[in-house]
Amino acid sequence: MEFLILPDCAAAEPLARAVAGSDVRTVTHASGRPWLLGRWDDDACVVVDGGRNRLVLLGPTRADTGLLRRLLANVHSLYDLDSVARSLPGSFHLAASFDGRTRTQGSLSTARHVFHARVDGITVAADSPSGLTALMETGLDEETLALQLLLPVPWPLAGRPVWTGVRSLGVGCWLDVTPDGEAREVSWWTLPEPDTPISRAAEAIHDALVDSVAVRATHQEVVSADLSGGLDSTSLCFLADRTDADLVTHHWKPMDRANADTAWARRAAALMPSARHRFVDVDEGPLWYEAAPDQDGARDDVEGPLMWTRNRAHTESLARTVQAEGASRHLIGVGGDELFGVSPQFGWSLIRSDPLRGIRTMRRFRSVNRWPLGATLRSLADRSTFADNLHRAAQYLTAPPPPRFVPPQGWGRGDLRMPPWATPDAVAVVRRLLADTAARRPSPLHPDRLQHQTLEVTVLSGHAARQLNRSLRPFGVTFETPFLDDRVIEAALSVRVADRVVPGRYKPALTTALRGTVPEAVLDRRDKGAFGQEAYEGLYRNRERLAGLCDGLRLAEHGLVDADALRAALYRPMPDTRSLTPFENTLACETWLRSPSAAAPRASSPAGGPR
Repeated sequence: MEFLILPDCAAAEPLARAVAGSDVRTVTHASGRPWLLGRWDDDACVVVDGGRNRLVLLGPTRADTGLLRRLLANVHSLYDLDSVARSLPGSFHLAASFDGRTRTQGSLSTARHVFHARVDGITVAADSPSGLTALMETGLDEETLALQLLLPVPWPLAGRPVWTGVRSLGVGCWLDVTPDGEAREVSWWTLPEPDTPISRAAEAIHDALVDSVAVRATHQEVVSADLSGGLDSTSLCFLADRTDADLVTHHWKPMDRANADTAWARRAAALMPSARHRFVDVDEGPLWYEAAPDQDGARDDVEGPLMWTRNRAHTESLARTVQAEGASRHLIGVGGDELFGVSPQFGWSLIRSDPLRGIRTMRRFRSVNRWPLGATLRSLADRSTFADNLHRAAQYLTAPPPPRFVPPQGWGRGDLRMPPWATPDAVAVVRRLLADTAARRPSPLHPDRLQHQTLEVTVLSGHAARQLNRSLRPFGVTFETPFLDDRVIEAALSVRVADRVVPGRYKPALTTALRGTVPEAVLDRRDKGAFGQEAYEGLYRNRERLAGLCDGLRLAEHGLVDADALRAALYRPMPDTRSLTPFENTLACETWLRSPSAAAPRASSPAGGPR
């Protein structure tokens, strides 16, 4: 999928001519001027012509075109399309043209997203920065690149484009562009309140997940899916097995013999006899941190550093296998942990919504996690604002990491730290960005910390999934993430806080929703496999190659990383997997800087078109 959205004005016509080609499709405004230009498959696009009003849905969804045509004939404003956006299943872009005014939006998780920029005096929108950078004079935003070294990048700075002049549409917003090419972002969605008992929310979660998988299987002879053995991906496999498409599952055996994923995957496979199941030994595939082969040209990462770089070779290998099996869509469980797992801020929100239950639950949490009483009480009593949290983060960027056994503090997923090999200049840039953002007193995504954090990590995963699919385009395969669909997110975020963690049960909201659809033998699992051995082994066996990157390190050339400090860290023993994560961010940035996609400035002529 790739497209441009042009305003209904004469100034857009030269841009349309510049990107036109034999394989570029065009949908026009009612005026006849070009509106939507790009490349997409027939089964991934719904066009509804309502005369003066037109609507396009790009991506897997299910829509009654007759009903939508009647709706277009009667609505008077682009705002009236909120009900359409709230009702459709799947993951898609929505674009509308009403009397020349346009509305463009992606998904809440940003797995499908919208970028926009001023080009020749008008606003142009696209599903990727590449469609915009090919039309404009732009360059690398080195401040944003420095920010990519931070772990983790907090909202609202996460997802900031690495190209100057390119803007990312806000979460829960749509882009309003007038016929003269002027634009503004309109907020149309807010998080639901977490007040629905699981007895009612479970049905909505179930229906949303069933629909999300079903729309991806429509028009597909074969659907592929991860069968990791974990609850999330395994549940998707059972939902896919209920569709008309043939199912092929894939399981990569973990290195750690204590990891029970393979045993659970075999148990699930035995309960899906009509599907084909592939079990692959660990030595048959690439290691983590292994360099991906270049022969396929899968390097279209113009959006920026690929977050999941560490196992890119593994992912590309899987994409080749999926394609060989005759599938073009592969289901993965990304989003399940984010929506249904235990969030670090769960206790803070539970104490405020249900104090008595919160006290009992936090006693158990403190015992299991070995949290000191004083630190636990300070965490639960914390009343700092979201802006305070950003300001504090700016001050502690280079502080030693907090002790392992302490409860979470503030609004985020953890204490923000720059890696020890970041240069003083890089630290100064990130500190200023955080401080400037805090000074603007931004509002959180939701006043409740649990709601804010759940949506924040969901958007982060949507961002990563979007990047991954851009990189996999040469293989003709998309990695689909049903848990990141709008309807699933809304249903999951509506669940009452007290129902999200139940003693003795793993992901109770999800298991309650799928009981009766997914076998009890699968829903009974109460743990999750760990992959620390893959990380350590991959880093150890690829250490010489990674250290070799320090010779002529591009990040060092940009003044962001001390190459000698990074090289030394690669050979230093690391006590736990938390210390590996900074390498992933740095590797992603360095790998991207060495790719053709990072060439800056980008093309100053529109000859390249949307790529």
